[in-house]
Amino acid sequence: MAQVLEFKLPDLGEGLTEAEIVRWLVEVGDVVAIDQPVVEVETAKAMVEVPCPYGGVVTARFGEEGTELPVGAPLLTVAVGAPEGASGSGEDSGSDPESAGGSGNVLVGYGTGAPAARRRRIRPDRLDRAVTEAPVSGAPVVEAPVVEAPRVEAPVVNVLVAEASVPEGPVPVVSPLVRRLARQHDIDLRRLAGSGPDGLILRADVDRAIRTAEETATATARVAQAPVQAQVPAAAPNGVAVAVDAERIPLRGVRGAVADKLSRSRTEIPDATCWVDADATELMAVRAAMNAATGPSAGPKVSVLALLARICTAALARFPELNSTVDTEAREIVRLSGVHLGFAAQTERGLVVPVVRDAHTRNAESIGAEIARLTELARTGKLSPAQLTGGTFTLNNYGVFGVDGSTPIINHPEAAMLGVGRIMPKPWVHQGELAVRQVVQLSLTFDHRVCDGGTAGGFLRYVADCVEQPAVLLRTV
Repeated sequence: MAQVLEFKLPDLGEGLTEAEIVRWLVEVGDVVAIDQPVVEVETAKAMVEVPCPYGGVVTARFGEEGTELPVGAPLLTVAVGAPEGASGSGEDSGSDPESAGGSGNVLVGYGTGAPAARRRRIRPDRLDRAVTEAPVSGAPVVEAPVVEAPRVEAPVVNVLVAEASVPEGPVPVVSPLVRRLARQHDIDLRRLAGSGPDGLILRADVDRAIRTAEETATATARVAQAPVQAQVPAAAPNGVAVAVDAERIPLRGVRGAVADKLSRSRTEIPDATCWVDADATELMAVRAAMNAATGPSAGPKVSVLALLARICTAALARFPELNSTVDTEAREIVRLSGVHLGFAAQTERGLVVPVVRDAHTRNAESIGAEIARLTELARTGKLSPAQLTGGTFTLNNYGVFGVDGSTPIINHPEAAMLGVGRIMPKPWVHQGELAVRQVVQLSLTFDHRVCDGGTAGGFLRYVADCVEQPAVLLRTV
């Protein structure tokens, strides 16, 4: 006799309360092992593969891809225990004894990390029999009628293609973000010719298809409205113009999380900004010398961001007031002992801030290697929630966008953020003469509750001195 158990969306940690289904990894009728990933969800912080704590046969899935679910909502149901007649030869053989049960681990975030078992399919007649005969017991219980209502009737779905020209077989897409974008805009990936290696469909291909579809729709609308006079904003009774056309974009996922955090920062933190121009010519020369070094002791290339990060950790050691947070309820400033350095990274999912743990214990080479590792995880959407939280100070290099300056918004609940503009040739007075030098603008936004302008100015001036004269930093390395 099988028992039907309900698996709910678990607590993914870091205060996350909801997640969006990106891709189901199993179908109704599949045999799953304990702790096998069954669904890929997207939270406000990262992509997460959610493992199921039960082993058995999937009897129902709750929610289509693209659906947003709160923590605690049902994800799927599993018939635990081999159904009568399910064991036998061939691919219809039942699960092994170890798979009929529950995980002994606490399922928070990423589960136990056990290897995924081979997916097997139970025939429809055996699946129906297992669900119908399954007695319901245990804490996470779902009675048979409840399971039957949302259950997919046929475990194997045959997709019918309207046109013979559409290729069959798997769609050459790797990124779940590309699939999601296509799904949101009703783009049939099978009709796209990928521009990537071996026909791989890239985001640019989907974006191009979306623009084409929008242009076609616009042209069709113009033709349909040709005899009608041009539409103008309608006037409301109070005389205020009302827009007749507007696009509404939901604030959810990464964009929603960023909006909430920025709003909270502006609401709670009385921030102020100071900035200074610095001559980065010597810093660039030192970096070039580091990367030109050869031999057994020569490590990987050192980036400008890694050098600036190392300068920040040295500056925070001198001005620890800026490595703190404010406990508003206790009316206390909490000065933090370690530096967990966040850095802004732009990805397809939006702006994220990975965190380099214990940056104060690392040299420039170590910080650079960790930044490179986290940046790659960010670009592929594989950062865990833990890698995106817990920062104590943030470094924002907006110079990569070709801009000189900005007034950063503090990454709540931190107390400060250093912004770095582009490094570019500018006229500069050097040693009493006008010369062309590599100049960068540095800006510091700080929480005025944790320090006054003198401390913030001292921090920024020390950073600028290290940029202009790297020997200032080397004295303390």
